[in-house]
Amino acid sequence: ISESEFQEGNNDDRRKTKENFKKGMEELLEKMEKLTVHATWIVYDCIAIRTNPDLTNAMQHLEVVFLRCKEEMEKQRQKVLME
Repeated sequence: ISESEFQEGNNDDRRKTKENFKKGMEELLEKMEKLTVHATWIVYDCIAIRTNPDLTNAMQHLEVVFLRCKEEMEKQRQKVLME
């Protein structure tokens, strides 16, 4: 193997390494952007809930209604099973 062929192969390895590094960094940046957006929405939701008592009351009401509905569905299921 000649010196020029050795350097050419070495340059190819460096180029591939650089491309892989760049691709990896772009993927990490994209993941970080998604996490940042997600975290921002979580903070927004927390602030909205803390500063708006009506929202908290509405969420509690929805939970109560959901549990009642779930209980009624279970009763109906038991009736069907007994028939």
